[in-house]
Amino acid sequence: MSTRLLILDFDGTLADTRELIVRTNQEAMLRMHYPPADESSIVATIGVPLKEGILTMFPDIPEEQIPEWIKTYREVFDILKVQIIPTLFPNVRETLSAIHDSGILLSIASSRGSKSLNDFLRDMGIARYISYVLGADNVTRAKPHPEPVLKTLHDLSCDASEAMVVGDMPVDVQMGLAAGARTVGVTYGNSDRAALLSAGADYIIDDFSELTTRV
Repeated sequence: MSTRLLILDFDGTLADTRELIVRTNQEAMLRMHYPPADESSIVATIGVPLKEGILTMFPDIPEEQIPEWIKTYREVFDILKVQIIPTLFPNVRETLSAIHDSGILLSIASSRGSKSLNDFLRDMGIARYISYVLGADNVTRAKPHPEPVLKTLHDLSCDASEAMVVGDMPVDVQMGLAAGARTVGVTYGNSDRAALLSAGADYIIDDFSELTTRV
């Protein structure tokens, strides 16, 4: 089956942002006078919107504290992002270039805010390959709900049968499957093969360059 569109996750799929996310969360927790969560607890929330991640780790937080927590997180993130600079995973740039040159559309569907997302794509030198960027603030229902994929398909006039969703977390796979697209799970990010298979991924790859054999 030919692929016309790839819908890519960002964190843990294209870029290694794990340390930055973990450190930002832990510092924000301290500033909000909460005990910092351990790395594994924070990593488990990567791929969902910030508010949902906070409430997953601290379900008893009063609703009225959430805006201040998000503001604090973003302030810490802006400080740390120039100290802990994320990098692309191996072979990402070259593979994006090759797929783009083959005529396949490339898009991003991320639970990261669109400004941060677009800044990273620009600074990492890969924005030129991406035809469409969708962040958490561009949808009303985030992963694992299919809305990010359905919106992308609508806006790019593409059918689900022509699309493939690529991500490192079960929520990426669940989102793609719920929209009727094929899915690829990557094992080098923030999840693992067993979790991605359990979520129902059609394919599993261990290196981003393997994507060229699946499209």
